[in-house]
Amino acid sequence: MSSTTIALSRPTLADRVIPRSAVNNALLIVSGTAIVAALAQVEVPMWPVPITGQTLGVMLVGAALGSWRGASSMMLYLVLGLAGLPIFAGGAGSIAAVATPSFGFIIGFVFAAALIGWLSERRWDRHPLLSGLGFLGASLVPFLFGVPYMAFILGTLGIPNDIGTVLALGVYPFILGGVVKWAIAASVLPAAWRLVRAVDEHSSKK
Repeated sequence: MSSTTIALSRPTLADRVIPRSAVNNALLIVSGTAIVAALAQVEVPMWPVPITGQTLGVMLVGAALGSWRGASSMMLYLVLGLAGLPIFAGGAGSIAAVATPSFGFIIGFVFAAALIGWLSERRWDRHPLLSGLGFLGASLVPFLFGVPYMAFILGTLGIPNDIGTVLALGVYPFILGGVVKWAIAASVLPAAWRLVRAVDEHSSKK
């Protein structure tokens, strides 16, 4: 069985509505980047890490596109932002972002999209319980990268970076928003699949 056959045996939501091709893959990757860039501007300004809609975008893009396209979309987002496009939170974008406390979360987006995309290729996004578990795991991934990175940057700036301070700045303020974004993502994908199945059944009856 070829790699293409294997991939198509586990279609993502994007595969069900858009035929797979090199051109379509590229367009989907760029579109995913644009979605996350737009949601990054939905922001509650905070320091050192703002609350934004990015994580929701990352999870939806990763689940819809699958592991490699989702991760590629987030990698493109990271690279374009570092290249100077104003697509990070607050319209920021430059190589200087590497030295900001929040940059570790952006690195984590690549792996979060890969994880939820991998799970979605295995149909986790089609069932409410599995969708909830999958999106919960994916929503935690950025913190695994972002919190240690933030602690390191705070230390280089001479700002306290003990565990209590790091949790107070980089975890606790995001719990409520994270739960909301997790619930939205975990409910949207199964609903979208129900709609796709309904359309398929309607078409088959014609």
